[in-house]
Amino acid sequence: MNASTASPASAAALPAWRDPARWATTTDVIAVLIALSLPWSTSLVGIFGVLLLIAVAPTIDLRAFWALVKQPICAVPAALFGLALVGTLWSDAVWGARLYAVEPTAKLLVLPFLFYHFQRSRRGTWVLTAFLVSCTLLMVMSWLVLVHPGLSLKPSGGAERGIFVKDYINQSQEFTLCAVALAYPIVLLLQAKRIALAVLLIAIAVSFFANMAFVVVSRTALVTVPIMFAVFALLHLRWRSIALILCGAAALTVVAWYSSPQLRWTAETFSRDYQLYMERNEPTSIGLRLEFWRKSLGFFAEAPIIGHGTGATRGLFERVATHVQRQASSEVIGNPHNQTLNVAVQWGIVGVAILYAMWILHLLLFRGGGLANWIGLLVVVQNIFTSLFNSHIFDFHEGWMYVLGVGVAGGMALKARSVASVELERPIRP
Repeated sequence: MNASTASPASAAALPAWRDPARWATTTDVIAVLIALSLPWSTSLVGIFGVLLLIAVAPTIDLRAFWALVKQPICAVPAALFGLALVGTLWSDAVWGARLYAVEPTAKLLVLPFLFYHFQRSRRGTWVLTAFLVSCTLLMVMSWLVLVHPGLSLKPSGGAERGIFVKDYINQSQEFTLCAVALAYPIVLLLQAKRIALAVLLIAIAVSFFANMAFVVVSRTALVTVPIMFAVFALLHLRWRSIALILCGAAALTVVAWYSSPQLRWTAETFSRDYQLYMERNEPTSIGLRLEFWRKSLGFFAEAPIIGHGTGATRGLFERVATHVQRQASSEVIGNPHNQTLNVAVQWGIVGVAILYAMWILHLLLFRGGGLANWIGLLVVVQNIFTSLFNSHIFDFHEGWMYVLGVGVAGGMALKARSVASVELERPIRP
């Protein structure tokens, strides 16, 4: 018996520590705490993640959970973890490096538990709202740190402009997701003529974009924001509205471009970094990525089917590194800054097929309307396109953004489908 089937009388007869309903509420609270802590702390997310698994366990109906685990949306992510585990057997890396490389895939095993819980919970929106609130507070702190750099928790020597905790890449990912995700509820509120709340959300979204324009933004965010807005426009707007929004966006872009030296500098570094790499082999950001990608393609060609094994990437880069200091070709790394290549080098075509199957299955999970489907779709789209320039499934922060967003929104989407199917199967009374 689980939280969804326990009667009030039987639940009242159980001691508190065995009551599935209380454990379900506890799981909701812990998920909210994960969402609140994700923009601020890695250790808290890890602790709350373990507590979530402990809290959800007493609520699980094993038969229903096993049926869910066998579905491809759960089985394929688990297969990626399994491949990473088995891939340690043919790797040449030391065992410490092999096991360390398995760890980034382990977070995918949390997905079935989130799907299961939020398919039954009514508090999924609490988690999504908590993440928005937390990111909004972080955005306020970013503005404050811009004015008073001493407020930053980063070491004074390595503090970045407007960064309170973590780094500008993580912060840009959060702000981008929240700003674009707000487009859907804003449209619904305007259609319902709830102007005050719509204006509040518009102000928050504009503040996110203003922070990225005038404080700091990652180049990955500059590339992915137009793609994410294009997805929203194609799914939820008419062509006339799209044309008007494009004109407005173009005007705002021009204003931001000419009024923000920071934005111009970030965009101009694309061509500058590329030229320095091509002409002098300097280890610029873009130059290093091109170097990593070129070498990774060579490693993949050496073992295209099952790759070099889990954790083998750093050893491969050490093998081909030059000994000239301060050149891109001398850099050694265990992460080629591309999710596909990261998987391909370690596990070959087999791993790439599993990775892309996971992305496709999770995209298909969020077909249809509603806030949950929109947020889940946006999380997957963002992860796919940012993973062109990073290994965001394996990175702690962005990987947990994916697991939490897909898990919570996916559970809500599964619940909506089950309710709809029950409604369709209900007999029509004369």
